[in-house]
Amino acid sequence: MTISLDSTDMKIMVIDDSSTIRRSAEIFLGQAGYKVVLADDGFDALAKMNDHKPALIFCDILMPRLDGYQTCALIKKSAKFHSTPVIMLSSKDGLFDRARGAMVGSDAYLTKPFTKDSLLKTVREYTAEAVAK
Repeated sequence: MTISLDSTDMKIMVIDDSSTIRRSAEIFLGQAGYKVVLADDGFDALAKMNDHKPALIFCDILMPRLDGYQTCALIKKSAKFHSTPVIMLSSKDGLFDRARGAMVGSDAYLTKPFTKDSLLKTVREYTAEAVAK
């Protein structure tokens, strides 16, 4: 998959069951010029991925039906999306949560509530890495 550094071409998916978190991320990313795809749980995200082909995914850990670990594992097992960076979102900042995220293939971990700066810094870091590959 080719990824452009031009933010207007880049789609970022935010998977979170909290409408407040989804809305905050949508505002922050939209202001920076990114296209945002929202999903309220793992099933919703998996259903939208083929249509939207996100360049980066933020995924909450604690969600109903399909949690973030399961969602990340399914994304990373997909031939089409295995190289798409997945950043886990959680209100917990524990070593166990970070380790479990790494075990299912997540690329990084961002603690909620996040700031606009921390969110955009993470986007820049992982989209630049994807372009460099």
